[in-house]
Amino acid sequence: MQVVVTDAAEQHRYEARVDGELAAIAEYIATPGLVVMTHTEVLSGHEGQGVASELVRQALEDVRRQGAKVLPLCPFVSGWMRRHDGYDDLEYRSRTTITAASS
Repeated sequence: MQVVVTDAAEQHRYEARVDGELAAIAEYIATPGLVVMTHTEVLSGHEGQGVASELVRQALEDVRRQGAKVLPLCPFVSGWMRRHDGYDDLEYRSRTTITAASS
């Protein structure tokens, strides 16, 4: 099974197709230097085939090519990034440090 992933930027999502049929989507919000991954969904009939994993892998590689960071709000994307080596460098980390106010 070949999963073809494209960036449907006008719809703010990556799309995964299997045999030309839309199989999964990963929605995002893009800003300069940051892609917020908000939701991933596998369409009926394509569950349990690894389509979402391949979609996320290819989407993250696309973000890497753009030189951007990823803020994974979607639990699937966040979990995928934790389980796979080599993607820590893509995760957005706040540069601000919160300190407790002194009394």
